[in-house]
Amino acid sequence: MSYELIVFGATGFTGRLVADYLFRRYGVGGSLRWAIAGRSAARLAEVRESIGAPLTLPLLVADAGDARALKQLVTQARVVISTVGPYQRHGEPLIRACAEAGTDYVDLCGEPAWMATMIPQLQGLAGRSGARICFSCGFDSIPFDLGLVFLQSEALARFGRPLQQVAGRVAVLKGSASGGTIASALASYEAASRDPEQARLMADPFALTPGFRGPAQPSGEGAVFDDTAQAWAAPFVMAVINTKNVHRSNALRGHPWGRDFIYDERLLTGSGAKGERRARALARMSLWQDRLLGFAPTRSLLRRFVLPKPGEGPSAEQRERGRYEVVFYGQTADGQRLSARVKGQGDPGYGSTSKLISEAALCLLEDVGHEATPGGVWTPGAAMGLALQRRLQERAGLSFAIEG
Repeated sequence: MSYELIVFGATGFTGRLVADYLFRRYGVGGSLRWAIAGRSAARLAEVRESIGAPLTLPLLVADAGDARALKQLVTQARVVISTVGPYQRHGEPLIRACAEAGTDYVDLCGEPAWMATMIPQLQGLAGRSGARICFSCGFDSIPFDLGLVFLQSEALARFGRPLQQVAGRVAVLKGSASGGTIASALASYEAASRDPEQARLMADPFALTPGFRGPAQPSGEGAVFDDTAQAWAAPFVMAVINTKNVHRSNALRGHPWGRDFIYDERLLTGSGAKGERRARALARMSLWQDRLLGFAPTRSLLRRFVLPKPGEGPSAEQRERGRYEVVFYGQTADGQRLSARVKGQGDPGYGSTSKLISEAALCLLEDVGHEATPGGVWTPGAAMGLALQRRLQERAGLSFAIEG
């Protein structure tokens, strides 16, 4: 039997949320033929029961490290959703199988050094097979990537020219991290501590644009007062991946925002003395985090005694309470200004992310043809652009608005 969509890693915390969303939104046995997959039939059956799906929801067994089983799995699908991280440890056999088979693929990867390594390896394979490989289809980096596409499209329509510089500012962020996200972050620190080249890629804003290097970009470090937002701003933890994806989207689209485009991200902490204190505290925390997590004993202690394990995450009540807002402030080379705001409902990393990745997969399946987006390694903004923006606004609790 063949399927439009397979959710691989459905027994993990985020994979279960994806399966739950697809069942509640699209059901089983309708026009969307989909299945859940993982390494344990018993655990897959538990997931099916826990989300209330009928026995007709297919269960497909394959281990993330079994290349032969994965090749058989992906030939049954038009698109695969992968929620099995850290991707640098568990992701390569599946993504390579999709690239070889011509099966579209979306994931939640926020591991830029691994992505930089995989892009040149997969681009030729995917180009020949027709597979659309799309990294970072969750909170990192869809709201930021599509926020830029949305804002720049409006700027081009209004001004006839792009915004040469854009500042992304996270105005609201209410949510928590799961064990899977933390495991991916720790894996990235470990890779960087072992290999100087990995550390260099993490620090390079153009690590995902092989063959192209733009102008110097803002560092994003320290605490600063943002004159445009009229608020203090601190380093934003997701900037290390989001900024790279934004520059890759610009490059893949043929640099419609200019080859001199400048972009940075920060977290707004408020105005006045309280906002300053919070920004400075977060900046110090960011600095010490980078230093401490560079030491293997620190990572070991955190894993053993402090951090949630993979498969753990926020409760349903916490996911419902979560939300986020990102404001983009841009200006053209001659000083014309335009801004936009993206809002998301639900915990950003889980309540929202499960919807984002599901609808991204369905956007590739239903809305974006191979003529517009041929086989290759893509970002959400370059592969799907405004088609995904409209879909997320209609179905996934996001809103995109120009603010002048």
